[in-house]
Amino acid sequence: MSYMAPVPDEIDAYDLPVSGALPPELTGRYVRNGPNPLPGERPGHWFNGHGMLHGIRLRDGRAEWYRNRWVRTGRLAGLPYARPDGGRDLTAVSANTHVIEHAGRVLALVENGLPYRISPDLGTDGPLDFGGRLTTAMTAHPKQDPATGELHFFGYGVRPPYLTYHRLDASGELVHSREVAVPGGTMMHDFAITEHHVVWLDLPVTFQPHLAGRTMPYQWDDGYGARLGVMRHDRPGAPVRWFDVEPCYVFHVGNAHEDASGRIVLDAVRYGRADFTAVWRMAGGSGDPAASASFEGSARLHRWILDPATGTVREQALDDRAVEFPTLDDDRVGRAARYLYTSDDSAIVKYDLVGGGAGSHRLEPGTYIGEAVFVPAVPGPRGEDDGWLLSITTRHDGSASRLLVLDASNLAAPPVAAVDLPRAVPAGFHGSWIPDVARRR
Repeated sequence: MSYMAPVPDEIDAYDLPVSGALPPELTGRYVRNGPNPLPGERPGHWFNGHGMLHGIRLRDGRAEWYRNRWVRTGRLAGLPYARPDGGRDLTAVSANTHVIEHAGRVLALVENGLPYRISPDLGTDGPLDFGGRLTTAMTAHPKQDPATGELHFFGYGVRPPYLTYHRLDASGELVHSREVAVPGGTMMHDFAITEHHVVWLDLPVTFQPHLAGRTMPYQWDDGYGARLGVMRHDRPGAPVRWFDVEPCYVFHVGNAHEDASGRIVLDAVRYGRADFTAVWRMAGGSGDPAASASFEGSARLHRWILDPATGTVREQALDDRAVEFPTLDDDRVGRAARYLYTSDDSAIVKYDLVGGGAGSHRLEPGTYIGEAVFVPAVPGPRGEDDGWLLSITTRHDGSASRLLVLDASNLAAPPVAAVDLPRAVPAGFHGSWIPDVARRR
């Protein structure tokens, strides 16, 4: 499909057309990452394309600029990931999955290598290993604790240590690392935190050596099993309590929290075996993403309630519609949250996890919408959905893209504003709102 087709070059555009009125509080940059092979390249799997950042600068009610830049990684320069000695060059990666800000640094992320530091104009400053202390890969889905400012993350690998937990302090220093024992090399794309715990997803998509060098070397493995792990992150060396669950796969977590009884409540979008296999086959079926269907597939919002006191786990489906890319107010990460925002390809779906039900903002036919990022309207006390949702839309025929600004408290309302972009932005993965001035919590 044309809305997934990569773009061939990097451009800059200024004073972008705006429909509606951009809230003046939106002062900063929206940046989104995604795979974009160089012209003529065939990466063999959609997930393998080089990272490309698309950024829109907003200030004083204006859309000052749009620009897109490849992340200048070792892989883009032609360096091989696998070394002759069997080791891995953690700088020779795509950096194509997410872009975040922590402690004043903007980082482009992919789960099989080091983060790359990005400049305010989307240039690449280079890989970051935190003074040589980070010797594993870094997940593309770290979690920042809203109370402490710490950044929790992990790295997984195809040989021991298969899983390593890391934590940055609020100033961006790597202050803790520890191995977490798991049976083998699993594709652990995401995880969750609560106020006191990490929640691990040890699921049956595992490394297959015979596929290495030909495609993404991971496949569903019926013999591996499926379990969720709960580990105190405020106690160095704390054991992991494992809970067996029905086999499934999770690309993306919504959130987790501890309830009043001490149970761990995890919300995520869940794939069954057939759903995962279909999506994985699609993503790896062509070197041209424009020839593929949408990535979202058939994941459903699901809840697991883990009870450390009894060792039991309860699972339940929260909805039967196909959704992906769950997001929330970052101030609620690891705490009880009422609202969760997802995409179903042509709409943003807002779940009320307390009152029940879901609302949506559906686009006109023939338009794709990706992940929605929540931006709070004001610092300090406010309603949890008092703010805006930012997301890029693209016409299915690849003819146009817009940055859409929605009122998060009323998705049924028309968009607050829309910024016309100078080119079609291909469907990608994850992004962040990076304000000019960090909010005080």
